[in-house]
Amino acid sequence: MSHPLIELSNEKAVRQAAEFKNAAAEITPERLSEAYAAERASAPRVHEGGRTYFVKRSGKPATERRKNKDEEHLGAALVRASGENGHELPDDLGRLHLLDYQVRAKTGPADEPETKGITRFDLLGVTTEGRLVVLRLRYLEPTATRCRVGDTPLRQLLEGLAYTAIAEANREDIAGEIAERFGHTVSDEPPMLIVAASPRYWELCRKRATQKGAAWIKEIDRIVADAPEAIGLPVHFMSVRLDKDPGWIYGAEGPELDGNARFLPAWEPGAGKIKPKPRPRARAKTEPENVIVEADLSRPVRSYSFNDSYAAGDRIEHPKLGTGVVQGTAGPGKIRVHFDERQSVLIHERSA
Repeated sequence: MSHPLIELSNEKAVRQAAEFKNAAAEITPERLSEAYAAERASAPRVHEGGRTYFVKRSGKPATERRKNKDEEHLGAALVRASGENGHELPDDLGRLHLLDYQVRAKTGPADEPETKGITRFDLLGVTTEGRLVVLRLRYLEPTATRCRVGDTPLRQLLEGLAYTAIAEANREDIAGEIAERFGHTVSDEPPMLIVAASPRYWELCRKRATQKGAAWIKEIDRIVADAPEAIGLPVHFMSVRLDKDPGWIYGAEGPELDGNARFLPAWEPGAGKIKPKPRPRARAKTEPENVIVEADLSRPVRSYSFNDSYAAGDRIEHPKLGTGVVQGTAGPGKIRVHFDERQSVLIHERSA
Protein backbone atom coordinates (compact mmCIF):
# COMPACT_ATOMS: atom_id res chain seq x y z
CA MET A 1 0.00 0.00 0.00
CA SER A 2 1.32 3.46 -0.91
CA HIS A 3 1.00 6.52 1.32
CA PRO A 4 2.98 9.18 -0.61
CA LEU A 5 1.67 12.15 1.39
CA ILE A 6 2.70 10.53 4.68
CA GLU A 7 6.08 9.63 3.22
CA LEU A 8 6.58 13.14 1.84
CA SER A 9 5.65 14.71 5.18
CA ASN A 10 8.50 12.77 6.82
CA GLU A 11 11.17 13.88 4.37
CA LYS A 12 14.03 15.85 5.89
CA ALA A 13 13.51 18.93 3.71
CA VAL A 14 9.82 19.12 4.68
CA ARG A 15 10.68 18.97 8.39
CA GLN A 16 13.48 21.56 8.35
CA ALA A 17 12.73 25.23 8.92
CA ALA A 18 15.49 26.21 6.50
CA GLU A 19 14.36 23.91 3.70
CA PHE A 20 10.57 23.46 3.76
CA LYS A 21 9.96 26.53 1.58
CA ASN A 22 12.06 24.93 -1.18
CA ALA A 23 10.28 21.60 -0.66
CA ALA A 24 6.92 23.37 -1.02
CA ALA A 25 8.09 25.00 -4.26
CA GLU A 26 8.57 21.52 -5.76
CA ILE A 27 4.96 20.47 -5.11
CA THR A 28 3.26 21.09 -8.46
CA PRO A 29 -0.48 20.62 -9.07
CA GLU A 30 0.30 17.44 -11.01
CA ARG A 31 2.41 16.01 -8.19
CA LEU A 32 -0.22 16.97 -5.61
CA SER A 33 -3.00 15.36 -7.65
CA GLU A 34 -1.06 12.12 -8.13
CA ALA A 35 -0.07 11.84 -4.45
CA TYR A 36 -3.58 12.59 -3.20
CA ALA A 37 -5.17 10.04 -5.54
CA ALA A 38 -2.71 7.35 -4.39
CA GLU A 39 -3.33 8.23 -0.73
CA ARG A 40 -7.09 7.98 -1.23
CA ALA A 41 -6.77 4.62 -3.02
CA SER A 42 -4.65 3.26 -0.15
CA ALA A 43 -6.89 4.60 2.63
CA PRO A 44 -7.52 2.16 5.49
CA ARG A 45 -11.13 0.98 5.87
CA VAL A 46 -12.25 0.96 9.50
CA HIS A 47 -15.63 -0.64 8.77
CA GLU A 48 -13.94 -3.54 6.99
CA GLY A 49 -12.20 -4.27 10.28
CA GLY A 50 -15.54 -4.44 12.08
CA ARG A 51 -14.94 -1.17 13.94
CA THR A 52 -16.51 2.31 13.96
CA TYR A 53 -14.89 5.70 13.52
CA PHE A 54 -16.64 7.33 16.47
CA VAL A 55 -16.41 5.47 19.77
CA LYS A 56 -17.88 6.04 23.20
CA ARG A 57 -15.14 7.16 25.54
CA SER A 58 -14.59 5.20 28.71
CA GLY A 59 -12.41 5.87 31.69
CA LYS A 60 -11.87 8.93 33.83
CA PRO A 61 -11.89 12.31 32.01
CA ALA A 62 -8.67 14.34 32.07
CA THR A 63 -8.39 16.46 35.22
CA GLU A 64 -5.07 18.22 34.70
CA ARG A 65 -2.88 19.53 31.92
CA ARG A 66 -0.19 17.41 30.30
CA LYS A 67 1.78 19.30 27.65
CA ASN A 68 2.10 16.29 25.37
CA LYS A 69 -1.71 16.19 25.36
CA ASP A 70 -2.37 19.88 24.65
CA GLU A 71 -3.83 19.31 21.18
CA GLU A 72 -6.04 16.49 22.43
CA HIS A 73 -7.33 18.52 25.40
CA LEU A 74 -7.88 21.65 23.31
CA GLY A 75 -9.69 19.52 20.73
CA ALA A 76 -11.98 18.13 23.43
CA ALA A 77 -12.70 21.64 24.71
CA LEU A 78 -13.48 22.92 21.18
CA VAL A 79 -15.87 20.02 20.58
CA ARG A 80 -17.65 20.67 23.89
CA ALA A 81 -17.92 24.41 23.10
CA SER A 82 -19.26 23.74 19.61
CA GLY A 83 -22.76 23.07 20.92
CA GLU A 84 -25.72 23.59 18.62
CA ASN A 85 -24.43 26.78 17.00
CA GLY A 86 -20.90 25.66 16.19
CA HIS A 87 -17.89 27.92 15.68
CA GLU A 88 -17.96 30.82 13.22
CA LEU A 89 -15.37 30.50 10.45
CA PRO A 90 -13.70 33.44 8.68
CA ASP A 91 -13.99 34.40 5.00
CA ASP A 92 -17.74 33.70 4.82
CA LEU A 93 -17.21 29.96 5.27
CA GLY A 94 -20.20 29.71 7.61
CA ARG A 95 -20.15 27.83 10.88
CA LEU A 96 -18.32 24.67 11.88
CA HIS A 97 -19.95 22.03 14.07
CA LEU A 98 -17.12 20.01 15.62
CA LEU A 99 -18.32 16.50 16.37
CA ASP A 100 -15.43 14.62 17.98
CA TYR A 101 -11.68 14.67 18.58
CA GLN A 102 -9.03 11.97 18.21
CA VAL A 103 -11.28 10.02 15.87
CA ARG A 104 -10.16 6.55 14.78
CA ALA A 105 -8.66 6.54 11.27
CA LYS A 106 -7.52 2.93 11.05
CA THR A 107 -7.55 -0.41 12.83
CA GLY A 108 -4.62 -2.62 13.72
CA PRO A 109 -1.22 -1.95 15.35
CA ALA A 110 0.30 1.52 15.15
CA ASP A 111 3.44 0.19 13.45
CA GLU A 112 1.66 -1.97 10.89
CA PRO A 113 3.64 -1.45 7.63
CA GLU A 114 0.58 -0.86 5.45
CA THR A 115 -0.70 2.01 7.63
CA LYS A 116 2.45 3.20 9.40
CA GLY A 117 2.33 6.94 10.11
CA ILE A 118 -1.49 7.05 10.24
CA THR A 119 -3.00 7.45 13.71
CA ARG A 120 -6.19 9.46 14.35
CA PHE A 121 -8.06 12.47 12.98
CA ASP A 122 -7.37 15.44 15.27
CA LEU A 123 -10.94 16.69 14.80
CA LEU A 124 -13.89 15.90 12.55
CA GLY A 125 -16.88 18.16 11.97
CA VAL A 126 -19.40 19.44 9.45
CA THR A 127 -20.26 22.89 8.19
CA THR A 128 -23.79 24.27 8.44
CA GLU A 129 -24.26 23.22 4.79
CA GLY A 130 -23.20 19.65 5.63
CA ARG A 131 -19.68 19.52 4.18
CA LEU A 132 -17.41 17.13 6.07
CA VAL A 133 -14.44 18.93 7.66
CA VAL A 134 -11.08 17.44 8.63
CA LEU A 135 -9.27 19.74 11.05
CA ARG A 136 -5.54 19.44 11.76
CA LEU A 137 -4.73 21.12 15.09
CA ARG A 138 -1.50 22.48 16.60
CA TYR A 139 -1.11 24.36 19.89
CA LEU A 140 1.77 26.40 21.34
CA GLU A 141 1.27 28.42 24.51
CA PRO A 142 1.78 32.22 24.29
CA THR A 143 5.11 32.01 26.17
CA ALA A 144 6.61 29.35 23.87
CA THR A 145 9.96 30.31 22.35
CA ARG A 146 10.20 27.73 19.57
CA CYS A 147 8.19 25.22 17.59
CA ARG A 148 8.69 21.51 18.02
CA VAL A 149 11.51 19.97 16.00
CA GLY A 150 10.32 19.04 12.52
CA ASP A 151 6.94 20.73 12.97
CA THR A 152 6.60 22.97 9.90
CA PRO A 153 3.45 24.32 8.23
CA LEU A 154 4.19 22.23 5.15
CA ARG A 155 4.36 19.04 7.19
CA GLN A 156 1.01 19.86 8.81
CA LEU A 157 -0.51 20.51 5.38
CA LEU A 158 0.72 17.20 3.93
CA GLU A 159 -0.41 15.16 6.93
CA GLY A 160 -3.74 16.99 6.89
CA LEU A 161 -4.20 16.12 3.21
CA ALA A 162 -3.44 12.46 3.96
CA TYR A 163 -6.21 12.33 6.58
CA THR A 164 -8.56 14.21 4.25
CA ALA A 165 -7.94 11.53 1.60
CA ILE A 166 -8.86 8.88 4.17
CA ALA A 167 -12.04 10.76 5.07
CA GLU A 168 -13.01 11.16 1.40
CA ALA A 169 -12.39 7.48 0.65
CA ASN A 170 -14.64 6.51 3.58
CA ARG A 171 -17.12 9.39 3.27
CA GLU A 172 -20.24 7.21 3.08
CA ASP A 173 -19.27 5.16 6.16
CA ILE A 174 -18.36 8.26 8.16
CA ALA A 175 -21.51 10.08 7.01
CA GLY A 176 -23.66 7.18 8.16
CA GLU A 177 -22.13 7.25 11.63
CA ILE A 178 -22.50 11.05 11.84
CA ALA A 179 -26.19 10.88 10.92
CA GLU A 180 -26.87 8.12 13.43
CA ARG A 181 -24.86 9.49 16.35
CA PHE A 182 -24.98 13.27 15.90
CA GLY A 183 -28.02 13.86 13.71
CA HIS A 184 -26.12 15.78 11.01
CA THR A 185 -26.50 15.08 7.32
CA VAL A 186 -23.23 15.02 5.39
CA SER A 187 -23.42 16.37 1.85
CA ASP A 188 -21.92 14.72 -1.24
CA GLU A 189 -19.28 17.46 -1.54
CA PRO A 190 -15.62 16.48 -1.02
CA PRO A 191 -14.31 17.23 2.49
CA MET A 192 -12.75 20.53 3.53
CA LEU A 193 -9.31 20.57 5.18
CA ILE A 194 -8.55 23.16 7.87
CA VAL A 195 -5.00 23.43 9.20
CA ALA A 196 -5.45 25.36 12.46
CA ALA A 197 -2.95 26.41 15.11
CA SER A 198 -2.65 28.79 18.02
CA PRO A 199 -1.42 32.33 17.18
CA ARG A 200 1.97 31.68 18.79
CA TYR A 201 2.62 28.82 16.38
CA TRP A 202 2.18 31.11 13.38
CA GLU A 203 4.17 33.91 15.05
CA LEU A 204 7.16 31.64 15.61
CA CYS A 205 6.92 30.25 12.09
CA ARG A 206 7.31 33.79 10.78
CA LYS A 207 9.99 34.88 13.27
CA ARG A 208 12.53 32.19 12.48
CA ALA A 209 15.43 33.82 10.68
CA THR A 210 15.19 31.33 7.81
CA GLN A 211 11.44 31.94 7.41
CA LYS A 212 11.20 35.73 7.68
CA GLY A 213 9.35 37.46 4.90
CA ALA A 214 6.74 36.06 2.58
CA ALA A 215 8.60 33.36 0.64
CA TRP A 216 7.22 30.29 2.46
CA ILE A 217 3.73 31.81 2.79
CA LYS A 218 3.75 32.44 -0.95
CA GLU A 219 4.41 28.75 -1.65
CA ILE A 220 1.79 27.54 0.85
CA ASP A 221 -0.78 29.97 -0.60
CA ARG A 222 0.01 28.65 -4.08
CA ILE A 223 -0.60 25.02 -3.01
CA VAL A 224 -3.86 26.06 -1.33
CA ALA A 225 -4.96 27.90 -4.50
CA ASP A 226 -4.09 24.83 -6.62
CA ALA A 227 -5.96 22.39 -4.34
CA PRO A 228 -9.56 22.82 -5.65
CA GLU A 229 -8.54 22.00 -9.21
CA ALA A 230 -5.75 19.53 -8.43
CA ILE A 231 -7.55 17.42 -5.79
CA GLY A 232 -11.10 18.78 -5.90
CA LEU A 233 -11.39 20.17 -2.38
CA PRO A 234 -10.75 23.40 -0.45
CA VAL A 235 -7.89 23.91 2.03
CA HIS A 236 -7.74 26.70 4.63
CA PHE A 237 -5.07 27.78 7.11
CA MET A 238 -6.49 29.28 10.30
CA SER A 239 -5.52 30.60 13.71
CA VAL A 240 -7.42 29.55 16.85
CA ARG A 241 -7.37 32.50 19.24
CA LEU A 242 -8.20 31.71 22.86
CA ASP A 243 -9.07 34.22 25.59
CA LYS A 244 -6.63 32.90 28.18
CA ASP A 245 -3.44 30.89 28.67
CA PRO A 246 -3.82 28.02 27.98
CA GLY A 247 -7.48 28.79 27.23
CA TRP A 248 -9.14 25.73 28.77
CA ILE A 249 -9.83 24.35 32.22
CA TYR A 250 -10.78 20.93 33.55
CA GLY A 251 -14.36 20.31 34.60
CA ALA A 252 -16.21 17.22 35.72
CA GLU A 253 -16.50 15.97 32.14
CA GLY A 254 -12.96 16.89 31.07
CA PRO A 255 -11.40 19.88 29.28
CA GLU A 256 -13.66 22.86 28.54
CA LEU A 257 -12.93 26.34 27.19
CA ASP A 258 -12.05 29.04 29.71
CA GLY A 259 -13.61 31.84 27.67
CA ASN A 260 -14.10 31.93 23.91
CA ALA A 261 -12.31 30.49 20.89
CA ARG A 262 -12.23 32.38 17.60
CA PHE A 263 -11.21 30.97 14.23
CA LEU A 264 -9.31 33.60 12.22
CA PRO A 265 -7.10 33.58 9.10
CA ALA A 266 -3.60 32.28 9.87
CA TRP A 267 -2.02 35.35 8.26
CA GLU A 268 -3.15 38.65 6.83
CA PRO A 269 -4.17 39.06 3.16
CA GLY A 270 -1.17 39.69 0.93
CA ALA A 271 1.32 38.16 3.40
CA GLY A 272 2.57 35.91 0.61
CA LYS A 273 3.45 38.76 -1.73
CA ILE A 274 7.19 39.25 -1.91
CA LYS A 275 7.97 42.94 -1.65
CA PRO A 276 10.99 44.50 -3.35
CA LYS A 277 13.90 44.93 -1.00
CA PRO A 278 14.47 48.54 0.07
CA ARG A 279 17.69 50.23 -0.98
CA PRO A 280 20.25 49.42 1.74
CA ARG A 281 21.45 52.25 3.91
CA ALA A 282 25.11 53.11 4.10
CA ARG A 283 26.73 51.16 6.89
CA ALA A 284 30.02 51.33 8.64
CA LYS A 285 32.49 48.77 7.32
CA THR A 286 32.63 47.13 10.71
CA GLU A 287 28.83 46.62 10.90
CA PRO A 288 27.91 42.98 10.19
CA GLU A 289 25.64 42.16 7.27
CA ASN A 290 22.20 40.92 8.36
CA VAL A 291 20.65 39.93 5.03
CA ILE A 292 19.80 36.23 4.66
CA VAL A 293 21.10 34.80 1.37
CA GLU A 294 18.61 32.35 -0.17
CA ALA A 295 19.77 28.98 -1.47
CA ASP A 296 20.57 28.71 -5.19
CA LEU A 297 18.43 25.71 -6.17
CA SER A 298 20.29 25.33 -9.47
CA ARG A 299 23.33 24.09 -7.52
CA PRO A 300 23.30 20.63 -5.91
CA VAL A 301 23.67 20.08 -2.17
CA ARG A 302 27.37 19.34 -1.45
CA SER A 303 28.89 17.46 1.45
CA TYR A 304 30.99 19.87 3.50
CA SER A 305 34.77 19.61 3.26
CA PHE A 306 37.22 22.26 4.45
CA ASN A 307 39.31 21.57 1.34
CA ASP A 308 36.55 22.69 -1.03
CA SER A 309 35.67 26.23 -2.06
CA TYR A 310 32.17 27.64 -1.51
CA ALA A 311 30.28 30.73 -2.66
CA ALA A 312 27.19 32.56 -1.40
CA GLY A 313 24.04 30.56 -2.17
CA ASP A 314 25.74 27.16 -2.08
CA ARG A 315 23.93 24.48 -0.07
CA ILE A 316 26.13 22.25 2.07
CA GLU A 317 25.42 19.18 4.21
CA HIS A 318 27.41 19.26 7.47
CA PRO A 319 27.69 15.96 9.43
CA LYS A 320 26.67 17.65 12.70
CA LEU A 321 24.94 20.92 11.81
CA GLY A 322 22.72 19.61 9.02
CA THR A 323 21.84 21.42 5.78
CA GLY A 324 22.93 25.05 5.52
CA VAL A 325 23.19 27.88 3.01
CA VAL A 326 26.47 29.74 2.49
CA GLN A 327 25.98 33.45 3.23
CA GLY A 328 29.39 34.73 2.12
CA THR A 329 32.96 35.04 3.31
CA ALA A 330 33.96 35.71 6.90
CA GLY A 331 37.61 36.49 6.24
CA PRO A 332 40.40 34.64 4.42
CA GLY A 333 39.62 30.92 4.27
CA LYS A 334 36.33 31.27 6.14
CA ILE A 335 32.62 31.28 5.21
CA ARG A 336 29.42 32.19 7.05
CA VAL A 337 26.77 29.43 6.82
CA HIS A 338 23.10 29.63 7.88
CA PHE A 339 21.86 26.42 9.55
CA ASP A 340 18.15 26.36 10.47
CA GLU A 341 18.00 28.88 13.35
CA ARG A 342 21.71 29.70 13.74
CA GLN A 343 24.72 30.92 11.80
CA SER A 344 28.17 29.35 11.98
CA VAL A 345 31.61 30.20 10.62
CA LEU A 346 33.35 27.32 8.83
CA ILE A 347 36.70 27.06 7.11
CA HIS A 348 37.15 26.35 3.40
CA GLU A 349 39.81 26.42 0.70
CA ARG A 350 42.29 24.76 3.05
CA SER A 351 44.90 22.39 1.65
CA ALA A 352 44.96 18.82 2.86
